[in-house]
Amino acid sequence: MPAPPVGPTAPAGAGPEAAPRPNAVVAVLALAGIVVALMQTLVIPIVPDLPRLLDAPASDTAWAVTATLLAAAVATPVVGRLGDMTGKRRMLLLSLVLLVVGSVVCALSDSLAPMVVGRALQGLSAAVIPLGISIMRDELPAERLAGATALMSASLGVGGALGLPTAALIADNLDWHMLFWTSGALGAVAAVLVGLLVPESAVRTGGRFDVPGAIGMATGLVCLLLAISKGADWGWASGTTLGLFAAGVVVLLAWGAWELRTPRPLVDLRTTARRQVLFTNLASIAVGFSMFAMSLVLPQLLQLPEATGYGLGRSLLTAGLVMAPSGLVMMVFAPVSASVSRSRGPKTTLMIGSLIVAAGYGLNLLLMSEVWHLVLVSCVIGAGIGFTYGAMPALIMGAVPASETAAANSLNTLMRSIGTSVASAVAGVVLAQLTVDLGGFALPSENAFKVVMVLGAGAALLACALASCLPGHRPAAPVPAPAADGVDGVGTGATAAR
Repeated sequence: MPAPPVGPTAPAGAGPEAAPRPNAVVAVLALAGIVVALMQTLVIPIVPDLPRLLDAPASDTAWAVTATLLAAAVATPVVGRLGDMTGKRRMLLLSLVLLVVGSVVCALSDSLAPMVVGRALQGLSAAVIPLGISIMRDELPAERLAGATALMSASLGVGGALGLPTAALIADNLDWHMLFWTSGALGAVAAVLVGLLVPESAVRTGGRFDVPGAIGMATGLVCLLLAISKGADWGWASGTTLGLFAAGVVVLLAWGAWELRTPRPLVDLRTTARRQVLFTNLASIAVGFSMFAMSLVLPQLLQLPEATGYGLGRSLLTAGLVMAPSGLVMMVFAPVSASVSRSRGPKTTLMIGSLIVAAGYGLNLLLMSEVWHLVLVSCVIGAGIGFTYGAMPALIMGAVPASETAAANSLNTLMRSIGTSVASAVAGVVLAQLTVDLGGFALPSENAFKVVMVLGAGAALLACALASCLPGHRPAAPVPAPAADGVDGVGTGATAAR
């Protein structure tokens, strides 16, 4: 479907005429989000075996995971901005094509270099979810928007939860290359459906792309995330780690100064500094930390030997099946989240969700000795994540003009990713330092898991505190966009924060 010409636009969410098949649009975009989230977890079952499979040291094969993280961090804000400028559907299709190409490269790999390249290409598809949310804002009737965006946002958690058992099943019964042929096939199906059923939005910003801003942001993020993700291997006090942290801070400060001066910035820092956007993004970091802490703790508790006294001695497949219901719970609670947001405002929804997550970790401190205990805990935390993930896009879209929706949602997604990266690093340190000896092997102690649970609960409570600083619920009012190259973006009627 060709992209419409750039020009004056109709109000976003103007009605069914903008998207004649709203149910199909929502279903296809949610499927695309789940496929991208699945891609991120499909590799987990084979990570311990990658040194043997790729004939490379474990320190090098870790780049198969790190490359995806770094590529996603760089691509998410850049692709979001390009979506606002050139067409969100166009960039969504490009992201899915990169996912398919990366999957095929990995599927054909038997050595490290092509595997890392393929995983980086897969990471470049990470902007699919914020792009999907932005398309929904532009194309859906206003009364459908809250529930649809909540479902799209939750697809990140749904895909992550369903990916682990799916990947474990494939890895246990088929050649490991089938993991990537599967993700490629799913990406191709999603791309075809997007091409057939999702319309291109007429809401554009126009203007020039901020190339120096993109390079500066990419450099700063890569330095920071590389230091966070590899600090445990290199040593947190090593020159490499500290140098990367320092370089990241200096580059991002210089990048911020550039973004404030350039007329067409990659990220509008003045908009980002609005209280509603700023505190939502800060809460998103805390929520990302809290969500990922669960993904690190529960599978390890399930797989550790029973001889430890607290491990349950289950297989990776069983661990994945225990986590899977949490993804379904996220999907079920997405419309509930939307309903609360409509009646009480997304601020209240975000606070409720954060408290539910904290309660889930509190429950985990008491119940961790049976498989059903961990199923219950993961479902409670999943319900809370469903609430929080449904509220954050509503808060962001209520404070930015329609012409900047993709860029703003992409930045919010990036904040969640930073939270998960920090969680991985912090939990890794805790689990590595608090250990017990079992047959000559150092394994994380029960207290180590409890410390991570407390940290997860604390992050959720921090998210609740940050959400309490957001503006209160007010009657709907459109958020006008500044004129850009003859294009007037129009808000959706979401709550504005000035």
